[in-house]
Amino acid sequence: MTEDRPLDGDTLFYVYTVIEASATDALPDMPPPLGGGGLRLVSAGRHAAVVEAVDALHFEEEPLRGHLEDLEWLSAVARAHHGVVAAVGGATTTVPMRLATVCRGEEGVRRLLAGADERIAEALVRLAGAQEWGVKLYAGQPPEPPGGGTVGGGPAAGAGGGRDYLRRRLKDRDVREASRTRAARTARDLHRELSRHAAAAVLHPPQDRRLSRAEGLHVLNAAYLVPAAGREAFLDAVPPPDALDAGLRLEVTGPWVPYSFTAGADEEAGAAL
Repeated sequence: MTEDRPLDGDTLFYVYTVIEASATDALPDMPPPLGGGGLRLVSAGRHAAVVEAVDALHFEEEPLRGHLEDLEWLSAVARAHHGVVAAVGGATTTVPMRLATVCRGEEGVRRLLAGADERIAEALVRLAGAQEWGVKLYAGQPPEPPGGGTVGGGPAAGAGGGRDYLRRRLKDRDVREASRTRAARTARDLHRELSRHAAAAVLHPPQDRRLSRAEGLHVLNAAYLVPAAGREAFLDAVPPPDALDAGLRLEVTGPWVPYSFTAGADEEAGAAL
């Protein structure tokens, strides 16, 4: 989003993340991630935003709207965004902004910070000394019944053949339903156990398989906010592969800057915090 035009000029600033204004040493020393003017801090009171001056040809409101439909361009911006947030998060507690948050002029950045001042402050306190871990559980999809016993796409001729075909279909359906039920129960129990070892937990919707390219049915997509001191206990609570039912696959990622636990300030600042 682009802020309204203030009096301080037309420079567009891409806003990556927010830190305490005193944490100036956390500004990464790296080439301009988006090919702009390089990273800098814009402060407002007790907070500072890590920003980069960017080209209006790409980040003005109209071209930006078009770019957001370009998955290749968006992926490149997402990698740059995450690279900056990860570098800053390695040095201090930080509150990431939503992807493609753009403000017009330094005053636009300061208005964004001022509008979410209390929520940013609360998030910085809550996230201090904690990391995000992602846990995904996939269930292999039982195969559809083979076409054996069918003629021309229908059950084999004769009443006996038809009854046998229907019995097989019902049995296959029951097997698939039982498999889904076991997977859902495992996901529920796993989430409950891991939540016991986390300061907070978030359940995300299943990922689009076209984006994740993961095989199987996505039955758990969760994020956990884990204090650094509780990291080993959390990881110990993750079951090993041989403890899972056949057909289930677990994926653990992290640690990350806690993106999933900063939501709320966007109501005031227009950014996912």
